[in-house]
Amino acid sequence: MCWLMKKAWYRICQKVLKFGMCFMDWSEPTLLEGEGAVLRLPKFVKDKGINKVLVVTDKGLMGLRLLDPMFKELEKEGLSYIVFDDVKPNPTIPNIEACKDAYINNKCEGIIAFGGGSPMDCAKAAAARVVKPKQSVRQMRGYLKVHKKLPPFFAVPTTAGTGSETTLAAVVTDPETHEKNAICDTSLRPKYAVLDPVLTLGLPPHITSTTGMDALTHAVESYIGKSNVKSTIRYAEEATILIHDNLEKAYLDGKNMEARNNMLKASFLAGSAFTRAFVGYVHAIAHNLGGLYNTPHGLANAVILPYVLEWYGSSVYKPLSKLADLIGITKENMSSEEKAKLFISEIRRMNKAMNIPEKFDFIKEEDIPTLVARALKEGNPGYPVPKIMKKKDCEQVIRSLMV
Repeated sequence: MCWLMKKAWYRICQKVLKFGMCFMDWSEPTLLEGEGAVLRLPKFVKDKGINKVLVVTDKGLMGLRLLDPMFKELEKEGLSYIVFDDVKPNPTIPNIEACKDAYINNKCEGIIAFGGGSPMDCAKAAAARVVKPKQSVRQMRGYLKVHKKLPPFFAVPTTAGTGSETTLAAVVTDPETHEKNAICDTSLRPKYAVLDPVLTLGLPPHITSTTGMDALTHAVESYIGKSNVKSTIRYAEEATILIHDNLEKAYLDGKNMEARNNMLKASFLAGSAFTRAFVGYVHAIAHNLGGLYNTPHGLANAVILPYVLEWYGSSVYKPLSKLADLIGITKENMSSEEKAKLFISEIRRMNKAMNIPEKFDFIKEEDIPTLVARALKEGNPGYPVPKIMKKKDCEQVIRSLMV
């Protein structure tokens, strides 16, 4: 198939999916917000008629005793809980199976996912396995393959970045192939979420910065894509402004409650934007760096974002110039191209100010063909990007990331 026919086919697939999405349920999670919101969650859960929950988290958060106040409130409400704290930084298929077994074997009636993107992803995929016991995780990868209501699911983010508390995606690592793939289905979107800035106060600066840039990547990639609707445009714009105004404040002063609260809101809005408008090649490359080298997802997105935006060139000048205007870095009489390039420069400035590297020193020459093939398999035709990559384009971008 010649390249022009391939591109046409990709665009047709994307337009069909965008049309089909008009008929899907895009109800957003019910939110508990503000300082101490997590302490209101147990009564909220109890009022749903639930008596026993599986709490999905990781050993790091358990060691910090961040969940203890919530556990006390669960006990006050007479709610039984089982803790699954074996979530890995990039949850694997065996990890997910163990979580699913913990839910079933303990006869739980709902799930509280507490943590960053990894506990959320693990809990979502495990919940999908609970309701689809005959369908493996590998069979669920891709789009709209779950089709079944999950058990009651309550998402409690402790980082301001992934937006997993409002997205329809769960990213899974296959330990046999070292691939990261997403399960995407509207049934995976949590029905309830808690945005409590207190839970993010103890984040180390490097986690604050990289998760924040992850959220910015969600906002920008959804905004420049071809599947936007009015709501996703609004969410992406608001998220971009909030991140630009608050991320460095949160990085420099981790106890700044206003900045922390604004970043949680920004992460939620960016997640709401990309869960319908999708992401792009930044994520496609980042996922595969994570699969091969275990690169933290937020760090990968932060480094890759300006390089992919530069590759898009004139196809993104108009939307990026609008974002540049919104964050207040432009001057009168600047062209769209100048504004767009200024926006990309601002991303690089933010990265540098927060000690995020410009390039990676771990990408191996012999892995480049695998990275290219897997990134394009993920991106084409699944992501409605502003400009479609060929193999040589993807290789060029990946090489530009190398020291």
